[in-house]
Amino acid sequence: MTSEVFIARLGAKKGSENTINKLTKLFKEAGLDGCVTKDDLVAIKVHFGETGNTTFVNPILIRPIVDSVAKAGGRPFLTDTNTLYFGTRSNAVDHLNTAHAHGFLPSVVGAPVIIADGLIGKNDTEVEVNLKHFKHVKLASAAVQSDSIIVASHFKCHIVGGIGGAIKNMGMGFGTRAGKQQMHSDMKPLVDESACVGCGTCAKWCPQSAITVIKGKAVIDHEKCYGCGECLITCGPRAINIRWDSDARSMQEKMVEYCMGVTKGKFGKIGYINFVMNVTPHCDCAGWSDIPIVDDIGILASKDPVAIDQASADLVNSAKANPLSCTTEGVEKGMDNIRAANDLDWSFQLAYGEEVGLGLRKYKIIDI
Repeated sequence: MTSEVFIARLGAKKGSENTINKLTKLFKEAGLDGCVTKDDLVAIKVHFGETGNTTFVNPILIRPIVDSVAKAGGRPFLTDTNTLYFGTRSNAVDHLNTAHAHGFLPSVVGAPVIIADGLIGKNDTEVEVNLKHFKHVKLASAAVQSDSIIVASHFKCHIVGGIGGAIKNMGMGFGTRAGKQQMHSDMKPLVDESACVGCGTCAKWCPQSAITVIKGKAVIDHEKCYGCGECLITCGPRAINIRWDSDARSMQEKMVEYCMGVTKGKFGKIGYINFVMNVTPHCDCAGWSDIPIVDDIGILASKDPVAIDQASADLVNSAKANPLSCTTEGVEKGMDNIRAANDLDWSFQLAYGEEVGLGLRKYKIIDI
């Protein structure tokens, strides 16, 4: 068996081939309008980007998705959940201000913005999944209460998940702060003392006060640490690392189990769109945007989250590596383009997703 993955490739020679028109056609051709019935409350799951990040999906490209949902009879709203780390999206007030500053305004996107897990990330609903890591998952109430969902993801690399695509956007993205803590709980960051300069930035941003600077070096209390990863993305000298030998698999599998919770009771009601553009080495949670690892490829759509992420990864890895990207050294050592960004296996989530029935890794690409 294979799943269908539709693609709108980039490049245009006339007005009718503009990206907005391609997105509208892609939504229809992929059958995503069939995920929406009249008067559905439709959650469009996006990532608004951390302040300082500039490569999140442009709100102008979200508008045709909103319009397509409305044309199908749905009542769309844009949504995301509060972050586990202390940044500019850790509560609904700051989160909304950040979203608005980045252009996610009703006048631009044609829909309201709602933070799915409430003011401080405590509006959750437990959903039973009965899988390897979790019996129940803690999901944002707005995700559970919505009638249908369109998961619109910026496909890029990720320092913990390897890839940030549909699975990451839906699983981690719809987990409440407590849920995110559950998914991160196996991560235990380590300090490379030879690289640490004792600046204290990691300690400042640690939400658990688990890091102190002693004799000019950062020290992490693993009893307090719950593995949110904030120290990794705030450490300028890259002196903090993760033990990838066991953490990557567990983390990715937990995201899949959260996806299973999101999809429960919504068979045929969820569609996925991956923007394989600005494929950066890090997530949009980073407060910066590094040079993309490959040129822009296109926009994909499917009803299968595993297939769309597998297809997106395959397209990125088959593309020519950007010689100006930070991945140059890894590519030269024989790593694939994605692994060269953060040196971890990104495929665990796809294998486990297929194992538990989230989707299929085999796919058929259909150009529109």
